[in-house]
Amino acid sequence: MTKSKTVMIVDDDPDVLDQLRHVLEQAGYEVVSAGSDDEAEEMLLSVEPDVAILDLMMNHMDSGFVLARRLKKLHEDTPVILLTAVTSQTGISFDAPTEDARSWLPVDAMLDKPVRPEQVRNEVRRLLEEPPEAPGHGPPDH
Repeated sequence: MTKSKTVMIVDDDPDVLDQLRHVLEQAGYEVVSAGSDDEAEEMLLSVEPDVAILDLMMNHMDSGFVLARRLKKLHEDTPVILLTAVTSQTGISFDAPTEDARSWLPVDAMLDKPVRPEQVRNEVRRLLEEPPEAPGHGPPDH
């Protein structure tokens, strides 16, 4: 039996943590979570996640970026997904359109909030290099 992959979720919104935990546990992943960047930094001393999902704005406007850089220093091969509500709150797309522009971002993927369950599952599977789930065969999106 293979060990399930561990996903770390860091978000200061408890509803987002609960939703993502449910979606990812239903997909067969082990989930660890933190409600702040400080809590996550402490957790990273004892946990090496297979993938991390970080909120951009927590204690500070750039908390997600700072945490992603620290995570990559400790576990450089851990893929990072950054969740951001910047687009929905401002109407401005927060994206780096070129490879050169993306090179300064310490993240492997960005998803706009509100995020759909299948987006999260698909992005985690892609970053873990797992085969995509067949349409209509994933866990229910509640």
